[in-house]
Amino acid sequence: MAHAATLQIQQLSKQFDVGGTRLPVLENINLDVRPGEFVSIVGASGCGKSTLLRLVIGLDTGYDGAILLDGKRIAGTGLERGIVFQEHRLLPWLTVRENIALGLVNAGVSEREQREAIREHIVLVQLEGFEDAYPYQLSGGMSQRVAIARALVNRPEVLLLDEPLGALDALTRAHLQQELQRIWLREGITMILVTHDVEEAVFLGDRVVVMQPRPGRIKEILDVPLAHPRERGSAEFAAVKDAVLHSLLGEEARQAA
Repeated sequence: MAHAATLQIQQLSKQFDVGGTRLPVLENINLDVRPGEFVSIVGASGCGKSTLLRLVIGLDTGYDGAILLDGKRIAGTGLERGIVFQEHRLLPWLTVRENIALGLVNAGVSEREQREAIREHIVLVQLEGFEDAYPYQLSGGMSQRVAIARALVNRPEVLLLDEPLGALDALTRAHLQQELQRIWLREGITMILVTHDVEEAVFLGDRVVVMQPRPGRIKEILDVPLAHPRERGSAEFAAVKDAVLHSLLGEEARQAA
């Protein structure tokens, strides 16, 4: 089991240069994520959710404020942070096993340790028997499982999920939500999910962060006081989902939704 990290985002603001004008994208973001916690982030398009993940993963280093992992400032990318995008981004000329192995580049482990880690993570995402399959031979859901295994194979302390199920059909999406929950409970690492799906956010998250746009800022953080596994049809689940919708949309828009 990997170490679960504490993530602290302190007074974070971000601007883009657009046509010579400074465009504020994120404003005064403050968020503490506890070790092993699953945090869901929801908000309208343009509120800076994905930009926030890019800053945490280290793909963009131009911002004001601080991002701390176990008390140390993040500087660029690192093996202690993994990410899964909406597109699986598998290399079509590599097999499942070889695509997962990409997550171990620069990990500094022996070939024997690499083989064992890849085998363990193929089992973790339940793709036994598909080790030598190519991406074109996989369904969308299976491809995302490979992407999740690739992100987890070097045992990061934090896994970031940027709309990883957004391109899937409803049935596959619901199934993979359960799989993500299973993997999180088994691995015990810190996870942060960006999603447009309020039900998904409530099903998976210990807390739901509601963001509002232009510039992106945190409007409200709601606890999800429900034990796992969660029953989507329960009154308690519906109450939390309704509270998130109310925060996200406002009363009139929530009733219309």
